[in-house]
Amino acid sequence: MPDNKKAYLAAILYAIIIGFSFFFTKISLMEASPLDTLAHRFTMAFLIAIIIKLLRRTSVKMSAKDSVKILPLVFLYPIFFFTFQVFGLIYTSSSEAGIIQATIPIFTLLSASLFLKEYAGRAQKFFLYLSVTGVIFIFVMNDLQHAAHSWKGTILILLSSIAAALYNVIARKVTKQYSLFALTYVMTFFGFVTFNSMAVINHIINHSISSFLLPFTSSAFLISIVYLGVLSSLLTAFLSNYSLSILPASKMSVFSNLATLITIMAGVIFLHESIHYYHVIGAMIILAGVIGTNYFGGIQSKHNSKTFADPLQKREVKQ
Repeated sequence: MPDNKKAYLAAILYAIIIGFSFFFTKISLMEASPLDTLAHRFTMAFLIAIIIKLLRRTSVKMSAKDSVKILPLVFLYPIFFFTFQVFGLIYTSSSEAGIIQATIPIFTLLSASLFLKEYAGRAQKFFLYLSVTGVIFIFVMNDLQHAAHSWKGTILILLSSIAAALYNVIARKVTKQYSLFALTYVMTFFGFVTFNSMAVINHIINHSISSFLLPFTSSAFLISIVYLGVLSSLLTAFLSNYSLSILPASKMSVFSNLATLITIMAGVIFLHESIHYYHVIGAMIILAGVIGTNYFGGIQSKHNSKTFADPLQKREVKQ
């Protein structure tokens, strides 16, 4: 199968997993605090990453130079992205959060043109903006229907979107230099250390360290953490890195709008969040934008980018 088709399949799978992640995050927040949820999901993700590394019999080591290159990626995703997202979900519904995060393509397009010199063609820009228009339409109509609105939640999810967009741009370059597994492993490790440190320190300050593992007594929480850790943290990091090693950042980012549709459907079906006619209209606009953006894929770049036949064969992070 051609690399482009594999990249699109990876992007679609990424969108599906992310779409359902809001639902599972909501479930986990019913049993644990935001910091504990992040700590447990990355503990689960890192445990699976270690098992995979042992099965692959691969060593992942970093030099100081490698750390400097990868660290900005780690701060943006997972640290900033997931921190803003999980705290934002306290103040907003999963459907609304998914809608807000569909602004990622706009931020990515602006960042890619500024830092990567990747310029979308007119047709692609039209469909990308069309997709975002569908998102804005749903958001505005939803706001008109409901007087109560949390701007705190909106701002936090918006910051999460900006972090994701900048990650798309930086990962576009970094994924051409290191193996996908090495990048995913390092990102997961830093997420594990950061969120567990924050959660444990918070429990020590509040004299509640005995309750750190208490959420695992809930089967719903356990299922959610397995999904969030294994699929939504570890696998999505690999899938997004793979797609970004082949596809331009703006084309990859538009799949976040596909995730929005899935988030809305998951919220309606499983969390009994309401759906209205404007959700259907907006969803059709979003879907048309996603298809059009990737069909009219003429990205113009001032720099010739080296293409790798198989990103899985790029070098591991070594000393």
